[in-house]
Amino acid sequence: MSEQAPSIADFLARIAFLEAAVSARDTTIAERDEQLRRERAEAALRIQRLQLQIDRFNRKAFGRSSEKLGQMLLELEDLETDVAAGVPDAELPIVTDTDKVRILPVRKLNPNLPRKQIVREPSCACCPGCGGDLRAMGEDSEEMLDLVAQAWQVIETVRPKYSCRTCDKIIQAPAPAKAIARGKLSYAALAHIMMAKWGYHLPFYRQVQMMAAKGVDIERSTLARSAGYAAALLDPIYNRLREIGRTRTKIHTDDTRLPILAPSTGTTYKGALWVYVADDRNSGSQEPPIAWYRATMGRAGESVMTELGGFAGTLQADGFTGYNQIYRGGVIREAACLAHLRRKIFDVHDSQPTELSTTAMAGIQAIYRIEEEIRGLPPAERLAARRRRTRPLVRALRRQLMRQANGLSRHADIAKAFAYGTKRWRAFNRFLYDGQLEPDNLIAERAIRGFTVGRRNWLFSGSFAAAERSAVVLSIIETCKLCGVDAEAYMADVTERIQNDWPASRWDELMPWNWVRRQEMPLPLAA
Repeated sequence: MSEQAPSIADFLARIAFLEAAVSARDTTIAERDEQLRRERAEAALRIQRLQLQIDRFNRKAFGRSSEKLGQMLLELEDLETDVAAGVPDAELPIVTDTDKVRILPVRKLNPNLPRKQIVREPSCACCPGCGGDLRAMGEDSEEMLDLVAQAWQVIETVRPKYSCRTCDKIIQAPAPAKAIARGKLSYAALAHIMMAKWGYHLPFYRQVQMMAAKGVDIERSTLARSAGYAAALLDPIYNRLREIGRTRTKIHTDDTRLPILAPSTGTTYKGALWVYVADDRNSGSQEPPIAWYRATMGRAGESVMTELGGFAGTLQADGFTGYNQIYRGGVIREAACLAHLRRKIFDVHDSQPTELSTTAMAGIQAIYRIEEEIRGLPPAERLAARRRRTRPLVRALRRQLMRQANGLSRHADIAKAFAYGTKRWRAFNRFLYDGQLEPDNLIAERAIRGFTVGRRNWLFSGSFAAAERSAVVLSIIETCKLCGVDAEAYMADVTERIQNDWPASRWDELMPWNWVRRQEMPLPLAA
C-alpha cells in the first residue's frame, strides 16, 4: 500500500512552523546580542575606570616624567658607550649645522672636598734637545675625582700610668667620655650607623652584612642598641627644634602611614608619621628652615592640635578632614594645596582629556609659571605680583570651571576633582592675600617623600618607642639637609659635645644653622 502524498495544507503548515522557529531564533539572537552589547559596554566602562586607577597608581609610584627621562638617559648612555668603545664614525648620528648644539662648560669639582696633589716633574733635569738648563714658566693642572674606599679602623687609646717617687701617688690621664659606657663604637661610627639607618634607609641587618664584607664582625642587636643610645643624646636638639618651629608664623604639614608592631600579637597598629616644616626661604626670609617629625598611634587631627599647641599662624596642608577642628577659632588659618587640585584634574585629563580639563590644566600651569618668576622675592613684591598677574587667572579659572561644570554629572571623575577645589576655594586663594604663603604644600611633601620611599626596605616599626626614635633622627637629618649641613658629621660632633656636658643654656649654638659656622667651637670648660 503506497503512502499518501502530502497535501498543500501540510506544506503550508510546515512553512508556517519553520517561519515561527526562525522568528523565535532571530528574537533569541537579538536578545542575546543586546545582552552581549550591554555586557560589553559595562565591561568597557569597568576597564576604563580600572585603567584610570592604574594610571594614578603608576604616576604615584614611578611618575611619567621620570620614566621618559630614564628612557632618554639610557639612549644617551648607549650612544656615549658606543663612542668610547670605538664605533665607526659612519654608524654615529650626524649633527647638522641646523641642529641646536649647546656646549656645556667644564664643571669644576667641589672645592670643599679633600684634595691630594700629585706633582709630575719631567723625567730629565735639562733640555733633551740641547742640554740647556730649565727654568719654570708656569704649570698646567687638571682635576680627577677619585674614590678612597671606606675603611673601618680600631682606635686604641693608651693611658700610661706614672707614680710619684716621693709619695707613690699614681698619675694617669682621665679616660675619654664615650657615647655608650663600655661601648666599642666611636661617635663617628655611631653617626654613620644612624645616617645609614634613617638617612639612607638601610636596615641594621644589611649594615651588618656590609660591615662583615669589610672585616667587621658585629651583631645586629649591638647596632640597634647603640643607635638607640646615640639617638637619645639628640633629644635636646630635637626638642629645641620643635620649640623654635612653633614660634614661626607659617608651618607646612603632611603625614604618611607608619605600621607599628603590636607586642606579642604579630599584628601592626595603623600608626602615622607627621612632618612639620617651617621654611620661608621662597619669600626671601633669612630665618633658617626647620623640619621635625612626630609619630602617633593613629591618624587623627588631635595629634596635630597637640603638637601645634601655642602656634598662631597659617597651617598649609592637604584636605584631610582631621584638620578642620584645628581651624576653628581662627587662631590657625587654613591654606590649601593647589598641587593636590592639579593632581586630581591631571589624573582625569591624562586618561580622558577634554576641553574642560585642558583649560583647567593650562590655567594652573600659568599660575605656577608666575610663582617660578617671583620665588625668593620679599613678601611685599610677591603679593604685588600675585594681585596684578595671578589673581585674574584664578578668578577666570573659577568662573570657567563653575560655568562648565554645571552640566556634568556629580559622579563624573572631573566633577569630583572640581568639587574638591570648590569646597576649599577660600583656602586655595589664601596665597593671593599673603606674600609669605605658598600656593601648595610641596615643602612638606618633599620632606616626607624620603621616608615613604625608604619604607619599602622594612615592614614595620618594632615598637612605638622605636617610631619616636626614628622621628628624632629624621628631624635632625632633614633639618641639616635643608640648612646645607653634612648630617653625619653634624651628628658625630654634636653627640660628642652633648656627652661632654654641653650646658643647656647654649643649645642654640648647636643648632644645625649655627653649627655650620661654628665647626671649630671649643668644648665648654668643665666646672
